[in-house]
Amino acid sequence: MATLQVELVAVERMIWSGEATRVIARTTEGELGVLAGHAPLLGELAPGGIVRIQQESGEELVVAAHGGFLSVTGQGVSILAETAELADEIDVERAREALRRAQQAGDDPEAVAAGRRAQSRLRAAGQDA
Repeated sequence: MATLQVELVAVERMIWSGEATRVIARTTEGELGVLAGHAPLLGELAPGGIVRIQQESGEELVVAAHGGFLSVTGQGVSILAETAELADEIDVERAREALRRAQQAGDDPEAVAAGRRAQSRLRAAGQDA
């Protein structure tokens, strides 16, 4: 299967870079799947989204990504996130506690955003939110 070069970068660090056969991400326009040869596009990542990267080895990399953009060009895919965490780096108990705090805070916009981040972290880690 054809591959594409993928780079996933958060503001604070490089998360992952390498060859992949597929990238799936949720944008504000809906879920998007990218394979080699995909038409160029620029999409805004949906709040509290998950990015799935099917590596060339067949292993799937799951990342909780918050804010930012996905860019598809002839050279590959660049995902530029405000924050991002690999699924295996997520502290599930800490994410659950963040979700509880956000739910208790009510409709405050910052609490709603914190709740979305916590939910996506839990989903990326394979937990129910």
